[in-house]
Amino acid sequence: MNSIVVITVVACLIFLLLVFGASLKPLRLLGHGLIKLMIGAVFLFLLNMVGTYLNLHIPINLATVTICGFLGIPGIAALVAIEQFIL
Repeated sequence: MNSIVVITVVACLIFLLLVFGASLKPLRLLGHGLIKLMIGAVFLFLLNMVGTYLNLHIPINLATVTICGFLGIPGIAALVAIEQFIL
């Protein structure tokens, strides 16, 4: 690509970002939600690593990751209680 085209496109993107910057809040919320889901997956992975010694296994799927990600430690405790007492 020609360098003038690249500079023009970048300048236009910066201008659009400055003009429509207020509409980026939903993207920020989506990013926070994705980070929480990743943290929930890591928590479940660590729980399953430690749980092998305690005969405990929580499957890692979208529902359990969402519970762990958004509820945190109480969510993990709820999943362990459901695993032990209900299932």
